[in-house]
Amino acid sequence: MNRKLLFPVDDESSDIVKRYEQFLSGKANGYFDVEELENIVEYYLRRGRTLESNKVLELGLKLHPNNTALNTKRAKIYLATGDVPKALRILDKLTESTDYEVVLLKIEVLLRLERTREARVLADKLIANESEDMDNVCLDVALLYLGEADYFTALKFLEKGEKHNNLNVDLLYELAFCYEQNEDFVHAIAVDNRIIAIDPFASEAWFNLGQLYFALQEFPKALEAYDYALAIDANDSMSYLQKGHVLFQLDEFEKAIEAYEEHKEITSNNPVWQTDIFIAECYEKLEKYPESIKYYNLSLESHPENYDALTGIGICLLEQEKYAESMSYIRRALIINENAADSWVYMAEGYVGLNDIDNALKAYLKAISIEPDQPDTLMAIANICLERMDYELAITYYLAAKEQDDTLEFIDLFISVSYYKTGKVNKAIVYLHKAIAVDESAAALFLELCPEAINLNLEDF
Repeated sequence: MNRKLLFPVDDESSDIVKRYEQFLSGKANGYFDVEELENIVEYYLRRGRTLESNKVLELGLKLHPNNTALNTKRAKIYLATGDVPKALRILDKLTESTDYEVVLLKIEVLLRLERTREARVLADKLIANESEDMDNVCLDVALLYLGEADYFTALKFLEKGEKHNNLNVDLLYELAFCYEQNEDFVHAIAVDNRIIAIDPFASEAWFNLGQLYFALQEFPKALEAYDYALAIDANDSMSYLQKGHVLFQLDEFEKAIEAYEEHKEITSNNPVWQTDIFIAECYEKLEKYPESIKYYNLSLESHPENYDALTGIGICLLEQEKYAESMSYIRRALIINENAADSWVYMAEGYVGLNDIDNALKAYLKAISIEPDQPDTLMAIANICLERMDYELAITYYLAAKEQDDTLEFIDLFISVSYYKTGKVNKAIVYLHKAIAVDESAAALFLELCPEAINLNLEDF
């Protein structure tokens, strides 16, 4: 069987393309053999230049009429331009239907047409007729299924190829990827470790291993993997970025900043507004709000419609009790995304800081109308109702908050106070018992909020 797994796109192909382009300009002769023409077609196809590929093909068929290899390229061009039925018609007419590239292309076409049974029959037959190079055949077939995001079927072919040759690193990379896509992280990690055993300097495998450990939230192991990747390739910007993310998760914010700065330096020719946000978030966690705002502003310079940066600045200003200034940024963020529940909460907190409780309440209510599952916000609303002596409404919101999170600090105490204020002493006692069980100081706090209960025998509670 005539197998051509890959067509070169190296310097030799570039030289052939250069000679072809000189021919078009009249500076070189116009004869090319079939293999040269195939390489030129592939060169343009790989760069998405289908018009140029088609022109080369027309020249090729003039020089070599009815050539099977060139007609195969015609089918490939139709496939690239989305005319899949035409590609299939050409392939069906080819007499050398057992040619390796023809069969692979036909499998791909059938998959595109969702004729999966026919595609599988061809794929199984192709592999059954191969013995010596089965692992690479399985890899080629699996790549077609990967192109259709059929990770389950791709995995079956890759596992078959692995049994034939468990040292095929190219196949192992795809096998690990398929396991990951099928959320079988344990097997994916095992395969990446096997790649590393074959080639300890495989930086891509170390990076992939880090990604898998990160997904499993095994952050120390992820950090170790990224460090190995960086030891092999000190200019691996993505490993620096992911290392920063891991260190952030480990609360090592200073070290995370260093990793993000390394990423910025390596990618200095590309927009890094997102990395500036990551750095700003680290400074925010360190409560270094001016530094955090500096990096959020750097992000805004290159990406003005940046919701995360605007919100981040708003939060930093809130923490510094610069409420009016904070709210101006939150408003800008809400223009970008008016359905962001968290920004409505920050807006409410700004109003609270300005002692504008009416507008604070409106903002809190807007937040829970967008995202009802917000126990802290529900409790904040209940607290406002309690302060306004609207005890029945306070009870409603406290109970709703408790239903979502019964670990909220002093939630039972506030429910108890609200019930007592409405005259429902028995219910007040029930919740006060719960509050005291969690924190003995709840009894004293209850009397501070309900001094009229001084005559009650709290020891009986």
